[in-house]
Amino acid sequence: MTFTMFSTPWCGYCHRLKSQLDREGIEFTMVDIEAEPEHALTVEQANGGNQTVPTLLFTDGSTLTNPSVAQVKAKLAALA
Repeated sequence: MTFTMFSTPWCGYCHRLKSQLDREGIEFTMVDIEAEPEHALTVEQANGGNQTVPTLLFTDGSTLTNPSVAQVKAKLAALA
């Protein structure tokens, strides 16, 4: 099961979460909303109009904003 992480190149929280997920062997798709601005609307819809990253979009349509690795693992377990 995979999810999409929306991020920006300058986001420290995004870099930290990506590193943690990589260490845990959790696969995901990364989308830079500055390089692909058409995806910024998804982030805005999940965050009350704000482009807050990292925002994760799961296969069930739910989102998590700036989650911990534990929160991501719990969400993936709930979707399994």
